[in-house]
Amino acid sequence: MTVFEMEWIGILITGFATLFLIGEILVNMRGLFGLLGIGFITVYFGAYVEASSIIIMLIIYFVGLLLIIIDGKLINDGTLATIGLASMLTAVALPAPSLTSGLYAVLGVLLGGGASLLFLKVFKRREMWNKITLKDQLTKEAGYNSMNETYEKLVGEEGITLTDLRPVGTIRIHRKDYSAISNGQWIEKGTKIRVVQVDGTRILVEKME
Repeated sequence: MTVFEMEWIGILITGFATLFLIGEILVNMRGLFGLLGIGFITVYFGAYVEASSIIIMLIIYFVGLLLIIIDGKLINDGTLATIGLASMLTAVALPAPSLTSGLYAVLGVLLGGGASLLFLKVFKRREMWNKITLKDQLTKEAGYNSMNETYEKLVGEEGITLTDLRPVGTIRIHRKDYSAISNGQWIEKGTKIRVVQVDGTRILVEKME
């Protein structure tokens, strides 16, 4: 029995491949992790895939990895990451000689990707990620203001509803119109109101007696 006839071996090879490839992206290892990752994944495909198809499977695997990176660092909506993960899992599952081997290979990718985050606790993070990471806090002390100052000054001001508040609607204060919300009350159009609270651009009003 050769090593590749043992079904569980796929979890080790795909696991180490993904571990080192993502690790190379996260931390600065001068290409060492990248070479190890490429070596492992090439061995995996070389064992299970015909020579003419190895390049195709490698492309599918690395395109998936690239999509995860783009989503995680630039887009952050999860769509590309999901497609990328599916691409990587498909690439390692399809060549497997049996269902069990395929499941082991898929599990290896998942475990390797998760374990790669541990490198951040040991090695220096790549500078390219630090440059696009927002580290400044948006505070008043730093020159930022999270609350619209114009809205903040509305607290205590009186106005009139231009539409029914059910509980959201439009109000007018000092000849300017604003979107406002009542505290769960239904306030009819043309009712006098007072601003009791402002949270960012959210204006909370109450009906005047």
